[in-house]
Amino acid sequence: MPPRPRARSYDPAKTRTAVVAQLRLLRKVAEGLDETALDAPTRLGDWTVRELIAHLAMAVTSVVSLLERPAPPVREVTVTGWASAVAGHSGSIDEDTRALAAGAKPGELLERAETRFAEVAAVAPADRLLAARVGAMRLDDYLVTRCVELVVHADDLAAATGVPVPHDRQALATATRVLADALAARAPGGSVEVRIPPFAVIQCVEGPRHTRGTPPNVVETDPPTWIRLATGRLTWAEALESGPLTASGDRADLSAHLPVLG
Repeated sequence: MPPRPRARSYDPAKTRTAVVAQLRLLRKVAEGLDETALDAPTRLGDWTVRELIAHLAMAVTSVVSLLERPAPPVREVTVTGWASAVAGHSGSIDEDTRALAAGAKPGELLERAETRFAEVAAVAPADRLLAARVGAMRLDDYLVTRCVELVVHADDLAAATGVPVPHDRQALATATRVLADALAARAPGGSVEVRIPPFAVIQCVEGPRHTRGTPPNVVETDPPTWIRLATGRLTWAEALESGPLTASGDRADLSAHLPVLG
């Protein structure tokens, strides 16, 4: 059995800064959308852009809401565990998102989210436990998942509106690494090396472990393509055909292990 990889660590201060930076980039785009754009469909079921923006606001304000509740007694879920469990709560997330979208203007939701986050979450201790939907998590871990949410849905917003949404570099790096580690957890092993420069390199898939020289099975792509693959926005075949993805070696087809979020 291959050795279990050491859990990746994230700097809490950098993660908090990345959440705010990515939220501000999203807010700038959202505030420029007219009613027609807000009512446009997205690739997220029957959500419109209006509901997508409400979900983005909720992703951040959930930090504040959880901090206002009593802390659970023990930690139950890590960042990697969150990635595999979040889809099981899609029903309640959908209900909360629709209710929030019906109650306020999208730009105001994001502005309020940023203000509340700065007032409460920015000063809370990193090891504070939160009663998240998927189980008790440390605040620093939960903030990492907020980077994933904001980066993934920034891409959804750009796809729905045709307006480019920039990525904060730290937020993009965090999302890339979380989803890469989720793949390594889902398909443990050392026979395939996955490279997502400049942010992540992991080994995964059971089989002969590579130790030196050029790995026999290599997958390489860029961060945006990886995030779309890891979240099911893009299929393996589509990524290979369009060019951002290269895969060499008999074991380098990862389609059976994707997506990893949910």
